[in-house]
Amino acid sequence: MTTSPEAVAGPEHEPRACDAALSRAFEFLGKRWNGVLLGTLIQGPAGFAELKRGLGISDSMLSDRLLELTGAGLVERTVDTGPPVAVSYALTDNGRAVLPALQALTTWAQENLTTERCTGAVERQVRVP
Repeated sequence: MTTSPEAVAGPEHEPRACDAALSRAFEFLGKRWNGVLLGTLIQGPAGFAELKRGLGISDSMLSDRLLELTGAGLVERTVDTGPPVAVSYALTDNGRAVLPALQALTTWAQENLTTERCTGAVERQVRVP
């Protein structure tokens, strides 16, 4: 008795896909600097110059990312008319709601994504047999 290849392979399955909300979260937080900025603002409000100095990011990139995070409702921009005029950035309630996920990622990375492992992974990918 012969069996068709379809019967051996089993019934067709729907293609696997990541949950759309999780995909959006990784796309947004994975965008260069977004997650790092949120992680930095966990420590409390900070000014533009303080963020720039602490992260080593260009003015234009920092401005773009802060605008994006503000537009998404995760960060709020506050202007103190002074004198002198001071602008600070802080997490909103929605921004603080991301903290448990960021803290869980931090713990996971400390335990599983060591510098040595990351460096080793990159070196293994670059090697040509």
